[in-house]
Amino acid sequence: MNTKVKSVKNKTIDFDINTEEGKFYFNKCIIDNENITEYKREDIINKTINGNTFDVLKKIEKNIADLMIVDPPYNISKNYHGFKFKDIDNLSYEKYTHLWVESIIPILKENATIYVCCDWKSSLIIGNVLDKYFNIQNRITWQREKGRGAKNNWKNGMEDIWFATLSNKYTFNVDDVKIRRKVIAPYRIEGKPKDWIETEDGNFRDTCPSNFWDDISVPYWSMSENTAHPTQKPEKLIAKLILASSNANDFIFDPFLGSGTTSVVAKKLGRNYSGIEQHKTYCAWAEKRIELAEQNKEIQGYTDNVFWERNTISMQKKIKNINQ
Repeated sequence: MNTKVKSVKNKTIDFDINTEEGKFYFNKCIIDNENITEYKREDIINKTINGNTFDVLKKIEKNIADLMIVDPPYNISKNYHGFKFKDIDNLSYEKYTHLWVESIIPILKENATIYVCCDWKSSLIIGNVLDKYFNIQNRITWQREKGRGAKNNWKNGMEDIWFATLSNKYTFNVDDVKIRRKVIAPYRIEGKPKDWIETEDGNFRDTCPSNFWDDISVPYWSMSENTAHPTQKPEKLIAKLILASSNANDFIFDPFLGSGTTSVVAKKLGRNYSGIEQHKTYCAWAEKRIELAEQNKEIQGYTDNVFWERNTISMQKKIKNINQ
């Protein structure tokens, strides 16, 4: 899609669907059509489905997903490489939210978890809708590094993620999502470190995560995970959700897959996955990223089985080299 010559350091995936590369990766997808009447779990596991979300969901086997990560179109006007989403009135957006929520529930297991991404405006509607169908456990707010300024309003630097479950029996692996933070004023007991790690580069403590995340970096051009998708979520963000609310070999589903971040991270973390995406180019990008994930399972900001604060890459590399 980008006709300019890119820098060798620019790792953005942005090839056109009409190129040989685009056609090659798109052909790896399941292409939904009216002749397909049902999808069993084994048909779609570890696959990308190209098709209309609502049409495909009707055909999928019931009670198969352990975790669902949903990143629906926000209620803002946006051009997704030719697929235009126009903002609508709140009542219409609420009806749209009810529609996709009711469509996904049948494929969730009874102890499944769902995470729903949204901006501040759509969050007001989505939270109320989810409360009618699920047990809402929490609302996560994460800080974006990117964002345009505004002359007559505050810059939008935050987004929400609703955490909800079908029942009060659900998976939550708190020890798998701890964040390693630098200890500013460590203290000792009888001369020994108290619950922190002592290194040449400082002292660190593995802390339990809160519902405010300020350690996330939005993908940019020199990161291997970056694509030209306008609303791509960071792999680190999705990794936290998957590690917290699923176990090895669980089935993770994303009904609005975009450029494939949920599937890519699920693969890197040893989970099964599937997702639906209507845009052919995004499907091809997703398959390209999934292939790359077979070769490189690294997730930026996640090293030594723990999440790290921003701007700690050099320290992460040292820890990795020591462990190797």
